[in-house]
Amino acid sequence: MSVQTLYTAATGMESMQSKLDVIANNLANVNTTAFKRDRANFEDLLYRNELLPGGLDASGEPTPTGIYYGLGSRVQSVQTDFRQGAFEQTGKDLDLAIEGPGFLQVTNPGDGTTLYTRAGNLGINANGQLVVGSASIGRAVEPAITIPPDTTGIVISASGDVSVRQAGQQTLNQVGQLQLAVFQNPDGLLKMGENLYAETGASNTATLAIPGQNGAGVLRQGMLEHSNVEPVRELIDLITTQRSFELNSQTVKAGDEMLQQIANLRRL
Repeated sequence: MSVQTLYTAATGMESMQSKLDVIANNLANVNTTAFKRDRANFEDLLYRNELLPGGLDASGEPTPTGIYYGLGSRVQSVQTDFRQGAFEQTGKDLDLAIEGPGFLQVTNPGDGTTLYTRAGNLGINANGQLVVGSASIGRAVEPAITIPPDTTGIVISASGDVSVRQAGQQTLNQVGQLQLAVFQNPDGLLKMGENLYAETGASNTATLAIPGQNGAGVLRQGMLEHSNVEPVRELIDLITTQRSFELNSQTVKAGDEMLQQIANLRRL
């Protein structure tokens, strides 16, 4: 009996704690617009090999198996599930849902960088620019679209054409064209908070496309995409994670009791 049991079980407890953090974040964002749930993946650690497979036995024949002991587990990665969330009909002209792949582009006013979002709760700022509806900071949509001050109605087509009806006119006038950014590996995007993603080397550069073309999704006006978190599934994961944590803690307890028995042998 060695103290390795304690350390091995401790890695399992740390892994389950990390998974619990992921589940907690998913549940906290169950009502966040266009939020995409995360999933924790695990991998086993290095092994202590006492006898390698294929070693020769007493008769000179190779052994079919070896003797080795695992040293625990750790978090391999946390992947984002980009499956489509449910749609909610809002009826607002500036609410957009993306049906299919793609992200809206927005400009970060602090440094001018381009960020990406699937949250289509848009608004119009004091300059008439189309922006993401945020109370803390105004991020303009790219390409920039300005809504005339005498606009009485806005129509956004499935292909991203933005048209307005102005006072005293019966016809629609196109004022801009929305584009969607598509990534080869959306799992590689960096989550920035505030429903925003940033491009990384893992995601590759964005490919810009007209909605409905070149693999990009289409836009649905008057709708918002809900979070794709499934509360029942998360609660089941929560229960299994808690039980796994308890099992590892019981292993620590069993290892401690065995070490205590060994320490008491000198008293016998």
